Amino acid sequence: MDQLRAMEIFVEVARQRSFSEAGRRLGLTRAMVSKHILQLEEKLGARLLHRSTREVSLTDVGQAYLAPCMATVAQAQEAARVVAQTGADLAGPLRIQAPSSFGSEWLAGALARFALLHPALEPMLYVDDALLDPIEHGFDLTIRVGGIPDVHALAMRPLAPCRGVLCASPAYLARHGMPVTPQDLQQHRCLHFSHLTDGTQWHFKRGNEAVSVRVPAAFTANNGLVLQQAAQRGLGIVYNTTFLAWRSLMEGTLVPVLTDWELPLNHLSALYPASRQPSPKVRALIDFLVAEYHPVPPWDRELQTSGLL
Repeated sequence: MDQLRAMEIFVEVARQRSFSEAGRRLGLTRAMVSKHILQLEEKLGARLLHRSTREVSLTDVGQAYLAPCMATVAQAQEAARVVAQTGADLAGPLRIQAPSSFGSEWLAGALARFALLHPALEPMLYVDDALLDPIEHGFDLTIRVGGIPDVHALAMRPLAPCRGVLCASPAYLARHGMPVTPQDLQQHRCLHFSHLTDGTQWHFKRGNEAVSVRVPAAFTANNGLVLQQAAQRGLGIVYNTTFLAWRSLMEGTLVPVLTDWELPLNHLSALYPASRQPSPKVRALIDFLVAEYHPVPPWDRELQTSGLL
């Protein structure tokens, strides 16, 4: 039995919760997947998976075995990649996940420019605003706004500052007035991004003064572009990011609100498994993105040139 191959198959079955889907992704029949899992269980002397007609789930032993198994498989794959890529151009699949708004507005263009420099590379961009675990879902690199959810499993490299901005349409402000203080937001319609870790608690700072306000959520969505479009149509005040709002602010379809107060500064970060060194293609992409976005990202440069930041 090729134990490393069996471990790789077990990891994929655990990810997909399906023998058939794991086989499809690995280019194996369901029967071959089942055979490898049975051989691995016999080798270990323990049952790793519960089988049913509907789904596959991990036993307690399988759950405990999964993390070290994933680390072993990842290290073996990394070793193979290093050997294959030594002295060669960057090549092969590169799986990237990013928030949908940033992925479509900025990362897609940067990734296209990077791919043109490395024609043998096969980038795969998955955009989703859910906070997906890059290890569990098999991403080589995840772009995220904010920090690391698990400092032991993931390593991080900051790519660019991510500035927040409150804004609303001229039509909304004509109807409801311009808020003067953060507390005034409690009398306004506020548009809420459901993935904000503090929920509807918005934080402000001015000099040594700090204020937190619980705002009413007149409309909630899990996508920044949806909220921006709602704000442009006059629905309310949106807590936006400058990488998404910059064009609307420059065109005047959105107007900044409470500009004398600072919102918390966040960062766009690149996350990758901490259990191994990033592969040459992952490291090259991170370096490329840092060069694209530092020290001032292009969206903030546009706003600075226009006097809006």
